[in-house]
Amino acid sequence: MNWLLVIAGAAVGAPLRYLTDRTVQSRHDTVFPWGTFTVNVAGSLILGLVTGAVAAGGVSSDLQLLLGTGLCGALTTYSTFSYETLRLAEDGARFFAAANAVGSLVAALGSAFTGAALAQAFWL
Repeated sequence: MNWLLVIAGAAVGAPLRYLTDRTVQSRHDTVFPWGTFTVNVAGSLILGLVTGAVAAGGVSSDLQLLLGTGLCGALTTYSTFSYETLRLAEDGARFFAAANAVGSLVAALGSAFTGAALAQAFWL
């Protein structure tokens, strides 16, 4: 049953990643990968919320499989982040490459911690 929850979440997360990435990127005329940045930060926030809620006993671990592993696993993308950062560096946009690497790490970790703290505050 667990794998069905993961598949269901991923079936929503993957198209959501693609659609969000394309929508966000089409609104910015820059080489910076705003679409990937957005899905990674949003996914980190959702994962933090779900993980914090499970840790506080507010929701079941089944929801963590559905949303955390399935949805967030398919929504976020480390491989695309890595590729886009490498491509920026190779194309001579070293500032954007560094900003993407540092900004993504700081924003995604900050979102995950914020989500976990919000969930803990709500359920404790």
